[in-house]
Amino acid sequence: MADLQDRVRDRLRTVLDPETGRDLLAMGMIYGIQADDRGHVGIQMTTTTRGCPLADFLRLGVETALQSLEGVASVDVRLVWEPAWTPDRMAPL
Repeated sequence: MADLQDRVRDRLRTVLDPETGRDLLAMGMIYGIQADDRGHVGIQMTTTTRGCPLADFLRLGVETALQSLEGVASVDVRLVWEPAWTPDRMAPL
């Protein structure tokens, strides 16, 4: 499972926030990654603001990126709002 989680994390680095051009992990928008031995992957993520007009676009980007990853049987992406995203969650440049 750790291997699948690592591969999921690597794949998430390909999903970019269109406003900043940075990946969602670097933006601190991925709050949780779970993967089980059957290939079911759960992602908890947020957006920079509640009601972000790009929320569905970003959620679908994560889902699409992970569905094509070898070993992934299903993907469940959930938007969460707690804790609220703040710029201090971003990785340094």
